[in-house]
Amino acid sequence: MNRNEIEEKVNAFLVDDLEIDAEKLHPEALLKEHLGIDSLDLVDIVVIVDKTFGFKLRPDEMKTVKTLGQFYDYIASKVA
Repeated sequence: MNRNEIEEKVNAFLVDDLEIDAEKLHPEALLKEHLGIDSLDLVDIVVIVDKTFGFKLRPDEMKTVKTLGQFYDYIASKVA
């Protein structure tokens, strides 16, 4: 799976499942401040990522992920 496919899948579930405005989805967007992702949303994201990409998010690794671009990169590193 390439980076573009990852971005498309992530953006799709952010819009469809978390109801985030697609206009806000760009690599520099801060997950908490710009996209409004909170701890409850993160629980949903863990389940969606497991179903979509086949691995479980590790909270200790996610602590360094602040932007949407970093989130794409994190997923890309796990599915490579």
